[in-house]
Amino acid sequence: MSANIASRNALRTGIILLIFAFVGTAILAFTHQSTEPTIVRGQQAAKLALLSQVLPATLYDNNLLGSKITVAPDDLLGTQQDSSLWLAQRNGLFTGVVLEAIAPDGYSGNITLLIGIDANGKVTGVRVTAHRETPGLGDYIERTKSAWIDQFAGKSLTNPPPKNWKVVKDGGAFDARAGATITPRAVVRAVKNALEYFAKHRAEFNAPPAKEPPA
Repeated sequence: MSANIASRNALRTGIILLIFAFVGTAILAFTHQSTEPTIVRGQQAAKLALLSQVLPATLYDNNLLGSKITVAPDDLLGTQQDSSLWLAQRNGLFTGVVLEAIAPDGYSGNITLLIGIDANGKVTGVRVTAHRETPGLGDYIERTKSAWIDQFAGKSLTNPPPKNWKVVKDGGAFDARAGATITPRAVVRAVKNALEYFAKHRAEFNAPPAKEPPA
């Protein structure tokens, strides 16, 4: 008799746990489904805000996030795996591009960059998105801690001349903090290389979008 009671109790407990598990799973699924669009919108807004820091919104009227193109690894971008670029257009005409690039020779390794370049080949902005430079020495490449990175705006392959795309200590045109020149050297070189990549691929950026074949 007691064995039957114990079995019924165990069965009842199992059913209750199963119901709780089912209800919990349903709640989690509903919560995920409800919050996912908000999370995605937040991520997209954050990405667009970052892109807008290197490419002024006045330069484009297209969906910049939707213009993303995957780029194969390229020495001029310092990349060893696929990266991304975003093409800006205004009134259907190419106006600029945002490139992902890497300075591989930072003091403590890779420095990841976003570089905006307008249709004329001028830098519109540069931001460091990731680095492992020594705190206190390498921090000044971050825009939130220093305006150092702003000196690239308006620069091109001819302004300054190629021979002056160096830090001042090396006879170039770009300021660098005394005692911490490895980091800025790497960033200067990466930006110049990105401009060379742009010059090499300018015709492709300026090409009209491919038309879809008729249905």
